[in-house]
Amino acid sequence: MILRPFHLAFPVHDLAQARAFWGGVIGCPEGRSSSEWIDFDFYGHQIVAHLAPAPTADASNPVDGHDVPVPHFGVVLEMADWQALADRLKAAGTEFVIEPHIRFPGKAGEQATMFFRDPSGNAIEMKAFADLRQLFARD
Repeated sequence: MILRPFHLAFPVHDLAQARAFWGGVIGCPEGRSSSEWIDFDFYGHQIVAHLAPAPTADASNPVDGHDVPVPHFGVVLEMADWQALADRLKAAGTEFVIEPHIRFPGKAGEQATMFFRDPSGNAIEMKAFADLRQLFARD
């Protein structure tokens, strides 16, 4: 089995401070960003600082037309494995926070993604890239 990069999103109260710490102090190259979030290359893994001044279990940020739950975590899968998981979750009657779909179509970072919660309410995002080099691609 090939180890795949992990993806972790977490709340921050100030994006400038997050950028200074993760990019400056830790030395993580910055990927895509918006006024609400910043992607960082954390030693080959994707971590995302999401602006959530008062983090709650219902915190979310807009990403590509969807309200993405923050915090959430997941794994970057091979596309076939992602599709198989989406099919299994649908067959099991899983309620999706965000239905399986392609995010950023035709743009840098194009990816398959889906969001759901575990029985304890933890938000999980499973994603896949047709081209893994797009993981940290910028416009």
